[in-house]
Amino acid sequence: MKKKRVGDSITVMSQVMMPTDANNQGIVHGGNVLKLVDQTAGVCAMRHSESMCVTAAIDSVHFIEPIKLGELVTLKASINHVGNTSMEIGVKIEAEDLKTRKVRHTNSCYLIMVAIDNKGKPKKVPKLECITSEEKRRYERAEKRREKKLKELKELKKSLKDD
Repeated sequence: MKKKRVGDSITVMSQVMMPTDANNQGIVHGGNVLKLVDQTAGVCAMRHSESMCVTAAIDSVHFIEPIKLGELVTLKASINHVGNTSMEIGVKIEAEDLKTRKVRHTNSCYLIMVAIDNKGKPKKVPKLECITSEEKRRYERAEKRREKKLKELKELKKSLKDD
């Protein structure tokens, strides 16, 4: 299986926040932001794996800055790490006031996406070729997060089994 570069799957999506996206105070619902995050990460993962993908996990999400009604939300996703069938996708979320053109970084998060075949079973994904020092740094950090997540998942499965 051929290696793929980080740049081969970078995905950028934008959407103006409308009244149905926000509460009565004009602040966008976190769930709407998470839906956009999941969609953007999914496209990025599908570009890398060239197959359907499902979300296995979303790391903690902190809403640092509120996103307001009428702002343009831009999500930037790229692959940080790949395993056998899984990929870590990093997503950066920015909000832009279209009148002033001021852009704010509102939050970032990591998602674990798993490639699946036509029967819904996990499928091998291409290895990742990291070229820049930034891509290599992200890969190394993602490897550390992966080790921690696998340990946590093992403990969670054990506690669920014990209940």
